[in-house]
Amino acid sequence: MELTFEGVLFSSNEEKPVDLSIKMGDGHGSRAWYVDFMKISVVRANGFLGSVAEGGAVNFRDVFFNPHGNGTHTECLGHISPEAHSVNKIQFPVLLPCLVVSVFPESRQDDQVITAQELEQSISEHWDEGMNLPPALVVRTLPNSNSKVGCNWSNTNPPYFEPDGMTWLVGRGVEHLLVDLPSVDREVDGGALAAHHAFWAYPNNPRHQATITELIFVPDSLRDGKHLLNLQTAAFDMDATPSRPVIIPCDQN
Repeated sequence: MELTFEGVLFSSNEEKPVDLSIKMGDGHGSRAWYVDFMKISVVRANGFLGSVAEGGAVNFRDVFFNPHGNGTHTECLGHISPEAHSVNKIQFPVLLPCLVVSVFPESRQDDQVITAQELEQSISEHWDEGMNLPPALVVRTLPNSNSKVGCNWSNTNPPYFEPDGMTWLVGRGVEHLLVDLPSVDREVDGGALAAHHAFWAYPNNPRHQATITELIFVPDSLRDGKHLLNLQTAAFDMDATPSRPVIIPCDQN
């Protein structure tokens, strides 16, 4: 499997794909913004029983969750705009050239900030500074831990991106940003969402095809560098949707 971008060959060696999504279930999964776990309940109405284990003919369940607060999700600029924009209108190629990079957030008093300088340094180790970046960028924050898979991020002040870093990524051509954090912005910022606004260039020059995917998990086994990305999204007609980003590892030669 091969794909060329900016004259650079992305060649898969057919290694096992790496699913970056975090599994959600009844009472488990990562969450943020003070939401509870996803809830699944058997439908019981007018003599109907939606549970085979309990004697019903089929399994038929209601599901309650918040796309932004429960598990891996992909969002569009409709997340911050008064106008309705649907992530379902964005067309994703089956395979996207992608860079995976690991970053150390910078300590600033009680905060951990992902700076433009750190992004530039981490990316320069795997990509020529004179070329546009691949359309997809996966950011793994360090230190990395399996605890991210079931983390309750609420009231933890997670790391976040400085707006200048987002502007730099936009200038280098990144259209789809994937992060292992609940948000690219500070948990409590007075509603500014400066990094979101910078990435979507909103409201001055809205980037309708750009997306941010949050609450992924990038295992240590996946090396930094160029890979291929299959970004799968559910057909939700709203600003955010559950998603399943899958990396097809590539040779790093």
